Amino acid sequence: MNYRKLGKILGKIMILEAILMIAPLVVSFIYNETFKYKLSFLIPILLLTIIGFLLQIPKPTRNNLYQKEGFALTGLVWIIMTLFGALPFVLNGDIPNYIDACFEIMSGFTTTGASIITDITKLEHSSLFWRSFSHWIGGMGILVFVLIFIPESNDGSSMHLLRAESPGPQVGKIASKMKVTTRILYLIYCGMTVLEVIILMMDKPIPGYESDQFFISVVTTFGCAGTGGFGVLPGSIELFNPFSQYVMAIFLILFGCNFSLYYLILIGKIKDVFRSEELKAYLGIIIGAVALIFVSLIVQIRNFPQNYTTEEAFRHSLFQVSSIMTTTGYTTTDYNAWPVIATTVLYLLMFTGAMAGSTAGGIKLSRLVMAGKGLYINIRKLINPRYVPKAKFEGKTLEQKTINDVFAFITLYIFILFMVIFLLAFDPANGQTVQVVSDAGSYEVTHGFTTNFSATLACISNIGPGFEAVGPYVSYAAYCGFSKIILTLTMMLGRLEILPVIILFSKRTWKKI
Repeated sequence: MNYRKLGKILGKIMILEAILMIAPLVVSFIYNETFKYKLSFLIPILLLTIIGFLLQIPKPTRNNLYQKEGFALTGLVWIIMTLFGALPFVLNGDIPNYIDACFEIMSGFTTTGASIITDITKLEHSSLFWRSFSHWIGGMGILVFVLIFIPESNDGSSMHLLRAESPGPQVGKIASKMKVTTRILYLIYCGMTVLEVIILMMDKPIPGYESDQFFISVVTTFGCAGTGGFGVLPGSIELFNPFSQYVMAIFLILFGCNFSLYYLILIGKIKDVFRSEELKAYLGIIIGAVALIFVSLIVQIRNFPQNYTTEEAFRHSLFQVSSIMTTTGYTTTDYNAWPVIATTVLYLLMFTGAMAGSTAGGIKLSRLVMAGKGLYINIRKLINPRYVPKAKFEGKTLEQKTINDVFAFITLYIFILFMVIFLLAFDPANGQTVQVVSDAGSYEVTHGFTTNFSATLACISNIGPGFEAVGPYVSYAAYCGFSKIILTLTMMLGRLEILPVIILFSKRTWKKI
């Protein structure tokens, strides 16, 4: 293990986090918050800067990184970012419990959106900004951002880092050099972020929040861009005007697309974009899911408390489908009270996720498409052993190794899902009732298997809110410290797609080479 090289890159990451923390510090000055809030960011900034520079001192014996080192470094980076990123919440008292603070900021960096905060109105602007800004930071990846600045090696080290952090089964360059690739990706990411902020500012201010329109537009866009979902107002996105809800729904779908497709559009290869099998599956599922939920709401809504108009039923259907499928977790209504058909569709979307190479979590549609083709090949082979597979994906031959890797990932994903559900079964909160107050009225739900199942699925798929006692109008606060630690690790497993975390905690990884 190349400890000095790992330390050098880790030091750069820590300095980067210190620089990023300057943004919420500036926010605390803008809104004239007490000295406690300014100090809560100054202390971590100083700690990160000092430790980061100390880690730069030892010179590495070799500059290259092997694949296992790249994967281990990725997992280590996200843990360090979380441990220091949680300090401001503890120091300013907004989240005094350190485990809770780590849960909250890991949820931010992994773009999950699960929260332990029960009353969002009690947080100051700087804390709200840091929560949402963490979505934007983690959306494209922390190491992806660092690759813009560190020198590119000729041994594939940069590709190992990108492959470890980028979501989806395949990672490749869209330009000749990795540094150029990462710059292009971030320029597209920044451009789309700015565009959404501008469009949201065109809408009428939310009544009662007129003076905060720009702030709300920015932090909400951070959640959309990173497909994270931390709300800054009571009821998540419920208070926003219909225009803004439609805008966010469209941008969520856009951020759920593979960013390489936007590069193809920029260089004029539009036909190649529409040939994408994954894009066709993505848009097809969205249209089908919206139609199913919309029809179920129209047909059965009289039996449910919300009593939407036709336009409201369509808007909520579109928004929730785009939010859940892109693993964002923003909500405009209490979908817990929806008909069984509608909630079943949402459950299924929690598994799928959006496209590979996007900021979304979940299994990813590319894997599901490959798994479907692999299953078809295996069935054909059983019927005719002489059958020669000719399956293709995105114009390339689908090799058996790729299919096996996809099946292995899905198996591991499901195994971890049920292991975490089992561990949550021992939580003291099980059996307790939780009062929910939403646009569906006031009602009670029981903290049980459905809660634990949806909480685990929401964390490993980086969605955030689940169902029942962790639904859109409830938080994860009821879980004990041990369960929160398990769910925190589950969020990281989901964001880094399991392998980097497993490699990080493997003994063989840390043997010297």
